[in-house]
Amino acid sequence: MLRDFSLQSLFMGLLTAFVGFASSFAVVLHGLTGVGASEAQAASGLMALSVAMGVCAIVLSLATRMPVSIAWSTPGGALLASSGAVAGGFNTAVGGFLICGALIVVAGLWKPLGRAVAAIPAALANAMLAGVLIGLCFAPVKAIAFNPLFGLPIVLAWAVVGSINRLFAVPAALLAFILVLAFGVEMPADAMTRLSTTLVPHIEWVTPAFTVAGLVSIGLPLFIVTMASQNIPGIAVLKVNGYEPQPGPLFAATGLFSVLSAPFGGHAVNLAAITAAMCAGEDAHRDPARRYWSAIVAGAGYIVFGLLAATVTAFVSLAPPVLIQAVAGLALISAFAGSAMAAFKEADGREAAAVTFLVTASGVSFAGVSGAFWGLLAGGLMLALARFTKSR
Repeated sequence: MLRDFSLQSLFMGLLTAFVGFASSFAVVLHGLTGVGASEAQAASGLMALSVAMGVCAIVLSLATRMPVSIAWSTPGGALLASSGAVAGGFNTAVGGFLICGALIVVAGLWKPLGRAVAAIPAALANAMLAGVLIGLCFAPVKAIAFNPLFGLPIVLAWAVVGSINRLFAVPAALLAFILVLAFGVEMPADAMTRLSTTLVPHIEWVTPAFTVAGLVSIGLPLFIVTMASQNIPGIAVLKVNGYEPQPGPLFAATGLFSVLSAPFGGHAVNLAAITAAMCAGEDAHRDPARRYWSAIVAGAGYIVFGLLAATVTAFVSLAPPVLIQAVAGLALISAFAGSAMAAFKEADGREAAAVTFLVTASGVSFAGVSGAFWGLLAGGLMLALARFTKSR
């Protein structure tokens, strides 16, 4: 095994961990606080997810000898941000996280459920995702309106660096955010004291509460988004690069680690899609049989970043919330564009996709259930009605 290690895989693994963490941790923090987590609970959730991602990537890559990259559910974090707090607070949200993780395990072990998720029309799943993401994608514009001197440097860094290399666009925006926070935002008198006390990792246990609202508003939509936009594309990326993974065991493993991270505030981990291409491609190594080391190194990197989660969260909390939301929104623009294009690509299901998108994007909850569920349901009924009418 050690003979397969290479400096090329080491570099790509470290780059993958940095890009994966830096480009989307803001989405995760915003999502967790959106469903009621305190600063300490959000930091605990970020740490639990990072450590779970890292350990899961190392275990699966060693077991399969394939570059199995693991990530947190970034679309899931956006879903949480758009859902808002549910009745029962963060404890109910954690109950939804556990349900989601359990469903992912079942989908991996029980083929009918996996096939049922795969049978959800892609247009509707993408329309729901686009509706979830669009609210956060407005944040960069709102940040500029809030304070152009704060918001513009972040957006310009993203645009200029992204025009050169899209991979570093969001890390560049994050660097601009750090500079704005360091030199533009007036720090509290106890800022350094707060940061120094967060160097030691701290875990917050959250006792889950199981309610119908938690199941329907968080558990089911989070499961669908994670499977449709992360796990299934993650398998596709591996196949494109010449690997033949068994999807069921990989899904079940990510679901198990999701369950383990949930009581500490983590919402879901899954197969990576974007960073998976980094570890599985030729840049990781010419020999496909040796690329699995890049995913192992990335896993180790995620564990290290996870142990620093409390410091990261405390630093971010010093800034106006709209600025970190802007970084999160910039990280999701590409995902929004892709999901919107896929949702409205086919003319036959365009109206149903539009209904799903609009109901989800409205952010309106009925009977304590978030718009994501009602959007998918409304779009499904619209599609079924159109097909029934056409068949008649």
